[in-house]
This record gives sequence, structure tokens and C-alpha cells, in this order.
Amino acid sequence: MAAINEKLLDERLAALESARAWGPRVVSKLEAHVRSADDAALLRINPISFAAEKNIPEAEAVDLFLHAASLGLFQMDWVLLCPVCSCVIESFRALNRLNSHCRCMNCSVDLVAALDDMIAVTFTISSDVRRIAYHDPEHLSIEDYFFRYRAAEEGLMPDGTPFLRMKEKLHKAMAFVEPGQTVTMKVEAEQGAGALRGASVDVDATFVFVIDSALPAADQRIEVRCDENACEPAGGTVAPGNVTFEITSAAPKRFAFGIMQLPPGVTRPPPLHFAPFLSGKRLLTTQTFRDLFRSEVIRASEGIGVKDIALLFTDLKGSTALYDRIGDLNAFALVQQHFDRLHDVTVRNDGAIIKTIGDAVMAAFPDAAHAVRAALEMRKEIGSTNKGASQRELILKIGVHSGAAIAVTQNDRLDYFGQTVNIAARVQGLAEADEIFVSKDAYDSSEVKEALAAFQVEPQSAKLRGVNEEVPVFRVEPETASAAISP
Repeated sequence: MAAINEKLLDERLAALESARAWGPRVVSKLEAHVRSADDAALLRINPISFAAEKNIPEAEAVDLFLHAASLGLFQMDWVLLCPVCSCVIESFRALNRLNSHCRCMNCSVDLVAALDDMIAVTFTISSDVRRIAYHDPEHLSIEDYFFRYRAAEEGLMPDGTPFLRMKEKLHKAMAFVEPGQTVTMKVEAEQGAGALRGASVDVDATFVFVIDSALPAADQRIEVRCDENACEPAGGTVAPGNVTFEITSAAPKRFAFGIMQLPPGVTRPPPLHFAPFLSGKRLLTTQTFRDLFRSEVIRASEGIGVKDIALLFTDLKGSTALYDRIGDLNAFALVQQHFDRLHDVTVRNDGAIIKTIGDAVMAAFPDAAHAVRAALEMRKEIGSTNKGASQRELILKIGVHSGAAIAVTQNDRLDYFGQTVNIAARVQGLAEADEIFVSKDAYDSSEVKEALAAFQVEPQSAKLRGVNEEVPVFRVEPETASAAISP
């Protein structure tokens, strides 16, 4: 095990301890992992699986790693995962290096990244605290590079087995190939097998040689020239028996190349599903991230898509009259108190404040159920603020909508753009005093219906500016504001 910089570790752990109130032994569990885990377990840690393994609440584990990264104990990586083969297409230290369009070299497929399911956020131990082999990928063995550094274990086959295990089993030869170098790779083309497929995770060079079992067994030698974009030849037919591939690199950089033997009839991996990981979408709806990493911005000119995000807009009814009635200083203090309460409710419901616009708030949540529960709690909080006052000073109006959006950077701040944002704001505009309006897209969730079960909900149709047809919406009656909130 590599040496640990005890002084730095102690300093950063102490800062982490004081960053916020943590659950019992949370920081000590992280310290034990830093000290005792092997190198692979300190590369691209998945906070969701870490939470399950260490019996820590998920949200607290996410906060733990975010604070640890902000203090230099870990580095945060934005990882592009291939949904087809579960390899790591690219890994970046900063969000501003992500691009929505990418290509998996191993699969030779073009992809459009979405924050929901292709972008994972992971954490690797900082090299100045404890240096691990994966800090120097150019010195890794071919196996560690191919199956650890450039692959993710989260991709699962239909039976739940990590696809990585299948890739390890199918690969028959692997090597690094330097520019201008020729590498000899020997494999056996087994009788009854399907094909030999060669591919790289670093350059877009692949070949497929079909094994023809009708041919007599023979020893064969095939010369293949690989550059950054292709192999020549790109395929052909081989007989069963020993096959020697001579791989010559015409690429300007070193690349890892592997040859796998595919079963008969198999040309692509089985459909994969993924074990839970910290997605880019969830991170961008985490208030701790927005507070600690304000400099993180999206530089991609077209933004990065999110397939389903829940947006909540609030506004105060009669705020201008409030300033006239109680004076600017008193009204400003009351409005700031209202912002604080809405912020706290948002965080408790796994959301993040995107921005404030005058007296209004825009918040984002991972799904509609979290947003609707937050809306109910916000209304209750503001109701409690008014208790004891001679008249109701703060009157909240709320709207919730969900759908696809584009994550962008506006005014040096992470924001969302698109029709979902426009509709969410206009759904809020339907609300009057103490009302919550929920769009049909948000209401259709069974969890939303459960959250609203104790409240009187009135279905309506509404004409929204910028939308051609009337849309169905659901009005949560204001007289139920003091009803018990569904857990």
C-alpha cells in the first residue's frame, strides 16, 4: 500500500468534521476506507454504492464526498459512461469539459450524453493524500487499464452480473501499441465460436473476423494496420485454429487494443441496465454542489440534455403592497426569511434552488414527487410564518411541472432552459393565494398522487401562453394548506 500523507489527511479530515453535522461515525468510515482500501477501491468511488456498503444515508454520502472534494481530500470526476458496453468513454475533472456529443471507440457508436443516465459523478482519492496506481494510467498493466481505469462496474447484464466480468472472460489477448510499433497477438479461433473482434478504448479502430467452422483447422497470420479511425483490413474470415495478429500502429499516440472471442450469433452486448450511481442530473439538483462548486459551468454551446427534471416556481402574492404597508426594511427582512425557509424545505426534499427572480424562486428536483412534497411543505412553512401576525404578510403561489430540459450556464450560473421551464413558470402563474398548481406531466406520477391523497385536488384545463392547446392541470385547494402532509 502506498504511503499516506498523515499531516494532510489529518488536516483535511478535521476540516471535513467541522464542515457540517454528520451522522455517527460517518467521517471515521471514510477515513478507514482511505487508509485500508486497495487502489482500485479508491478510484472513481460511487457515493451511492459507498452509502449502501457503509450503511450511510445516500444524501449524506453525497454531501460527504462533495465536502471532501471541496477540501482537497478527493477529486471529483465527471465520467461519460457508454450505455452499450459500460466502458468509460471519457473522464473529466471539471463540468466545463463535458460535451453532449461523444463516441464510444470500443463500440464504434456515436452517442448524445444526458445528465440522467450517461454522466456519472465519482470521487478519486487526491494524489497528495494517498497516491494510487491509477493516478498514473500510463504505468498501469494492460488489464488494469482496460478493465479498471477504462471500465465501470455499474453496467449489469439482464441477470445482474456486471458486464465487465463477461468482457474479462471473452478477451483472449490484450496489449498496448506504441506509435509505429508492431505488436504480435496470438489467439485461438475455437471450433464453433462466432468471431474474433479487435477493438480499442483509445482509438476508433476495430475489426471483426468471422470463424468459419467449415474450413479445415489451420495456423494463420494476419497483418492489421490501425490508425486513429480504422483498422485495415476491417474484417474477413478465419478458419478454426491458431491466429497470429500483427497489429501495426499508424496512430500518433499509444493505444490499448484487445481481441475478444464472441459466441456464435453475438455481434453486440446484451441490453444493459445500470446499478444506481450519482448522475449528473442528481448532482445538479443537490444544493451542496451548487453551494460548494459555484465555479462549475457548462461550456458546451448547446448545453447538456436532461430527460426528466421537475421544476418548481413560487411567487409572493401582493409583495408590492407589503413593502408599502410595512416599509422597505421590514418587508425586505420578511422576504429574506421567506427565502431561507424555502431554501431549507428544498434541501430537505433533495432539491436545489436554481435562482431567485425578485420575490420568486425557481427550484429543481430529481422527480415530480420530491417537487410536490416540497411545494406542500413550503406552503405549510409560510403559513406558520404568518401565525401571530395581525394579517397574513406572506402569501405563496406555487407551480410544479416536469419534463425534458437543457442544462446551460447563464450569467455564470448553472440554469435550465427550454419549454419545460417556460411551462413550469406559467403553471405557477395560474395559482392564486395559497394555491399549488401541478401539471399533468408531474401529476401522473403515482408518488405524486400519494403525496396529494390527503388534499382536495381539482382537475382543470388551462391556456398557457406559448402553448397551442389547452393543457390539463391540477389545482391543490388552498383551504387544505394546514392538512397533514403525507410522509
